[in-house]
Amino acid sequence: MQNIDGAEISIAIDLDQGARIASLQWRDLQFAVPFRGTPLSWGWYAMAPWAGRIADGLLYDKNDDEIILPTNWSPPHAIHGFGFHSSWEETGTGRARLILPEPYGGAVVEQHIEILDDAVRWSLEYEANGCELPAWLGFHPWFPRELERGDMAEVEFNALHMMERGDEGVPTGELIAPKQEPWDDAFTDIRGVPSVVWPGAARISIESDAPYWVVYTEDPDGVCIEPQTAPPDAANLGITGDHYIEALFTFSEEFE
Repeated sequence: MQNIDGAEISIAIDLDQGARIASLQWRDLQFAVPFRGTPLSWGWYAMAPWAGRIADGLLYDKNDDEIILPTNWSPPHAIHGFGFHSSWEETGTGRARLILPEPYGGAVVEQHIEILDDAVRWSLEYEANGCELPAWLGFHPWFPRELERGDMAEVEFNALHMMERGDEGVPTGELIAPKQEPWDDAFTDIRGVPSVVWPGAARISIESDAPYWVVYTEDPDGVCIEPQTAPPDAANLGITGDHYIEALFTFSEEFE
């Protein structure tokens, strides 16, 4: 377990559970959903070497040969990469490293989490090291719907486009006008700064240059706002994503 402490923020990172933020306390409040039985549904974790679902767990290499990925976490699809359920190596304060398994053998992911006053900066970088499979990255923070005080969480999120979701929960590649919540959807062309607000308690504003964001509001215990370098199933949609992502999570008081 890594522990990082600032004047207002304390973070615990569980290296054996995907190097995820298992606890994040700002002042007297806890902002990470606790363990709920599956690695997919708690804490704040990195998504690498892909983010979101890959349809039927199938990718294709440069020779158009079929690559089969594990689908045990969200059958029939592969989901969120290998990082969230792997043990990472500590490489410094708030830093961790993961050597990826086959079929991404040899590729490496580096994570850095740091406290900046009332903010947390989180970065993730992928090094292919000769692996030619497509890769894209993302962050998956689980914010609790309810804090020790204040009202229930509200998501402030505005985008020009939503990606149409197919029958099996994977984007079709078509861009449509955003629909009303609840969401388990990918968006692009973001407007403003996405935030989670607990009226009477706190606000977290999320800044990132990520071109795609997934927002999940279908869970009774938590909400997710997930910056990604490419959308779910990106490789099969013909979309490439950067191998570096960074986000800044800024905490502030929110009055009624």
